[in-house]
Amino acid sequence: MLSGHPRFYEILEELRDLHSRKNYDYANGGRPTGNFDRVSGILSRYPGFDVGTPCGVALVYMLKQLDAAMWLLSQGHESKNGEDVGTRLRDVACYAILAELMFEERYDTELIFKEHYDA
Repeated sequence: MLSGHPRFYEILEELRDLHSRKNYDYANGGRPTGNFDRVSGILSRYPGFDVGTPCGVALVYMLKQLDAAMWLLSQGHESKNGEDVGTRLRDVACYAILAELMFEERYDTELIFKEHYDA
């Protein structure tokens, strides 16, 4: 008999289902952490690339979506999460434009933190 809050266990079950559907999109046919393996392998080839900037984050998010699209295509299966190849590619396009804007504006990470987190 479980002694915790009943809704807690419902949420865990919902998360289990979500993880399974998303993992199918990102790693079915490979390691459960395959998407992290692939993206980290790509990023490791750019040792001077600062992922800690807003532009860097946008590029990493873009790479995550591109990897998902490529994995779906390479495995020949359709998304179980409703985010098909077309949806993933639109996300890539949005992140690319956002990264370009941030690069053009030369976002200063320290300034952003100062504006948003200083009291």
